[in-house]
Amino acid sequence: MHRALLVTLLALAMAAGADETLPVCYGYGCLTQADVRYHEGRLRDVGRFLRGATDAAGERERLALVIGRLYAWAGEQSAIRNDRGGNYADQGVSGQMDCIDHSTSTTRLLKMLEARHYLRWHRVLGPDVRYFAFVFPAHYSAVIEETKGGEAARFVVDSWFVDNGQPAVILPLDEWKRGAGPDV
Repeated sequence: MHRALLVTLLALAMAAGADETLPVCYGYGCLTQADVRYHEGRLRDVGRFLRGATDAAGERERLALVIGRLYAWAGEQSAIRNDRGGNYADQGVSGQMDCIDHSTSTTRLLKMLEARHYLRWHRVLGPDVRYFAFVFPAHYSAVIEETKGGEAARFVVDSWFVDNGQPAVILPLDEWKRGAGPDV
């Protein structure tokens, strides 16, 4: 019994200090995926930076920067370094990403941060969609929900609006649903 517990604790300690590999989507509709390795030292720095937030709003500000940094590191290892905000500034280049690629990949990045207990004031939800003329899906985004405080507040974490490596746009979900966000 003692040996089994020791082996389990050792495995957990090794996992907590291990690099992370996540697939990042590109090519529109998550057509292509590149496995991106995030080194433990960089991830620990991200954790320290996020823990410096003193409230939920501060965590969102820092999270926007972190998502940009995680995408920049992914761009060092994949063609997404060529991705530009929106769908038209990078037409025809390898690594271009649409909102499905971004919402899927950003949700994966957020889940990684959540699993490492780097998020203190938010939890990660599944991607959401806003519609055009109430019928056609027009845009997808990753979503987080504030977990501390009064009424639950939801926010999009939208990296589609910006060039690779730039801070993600974080907006209240209801405003985003009504079309808020940079014009790209």
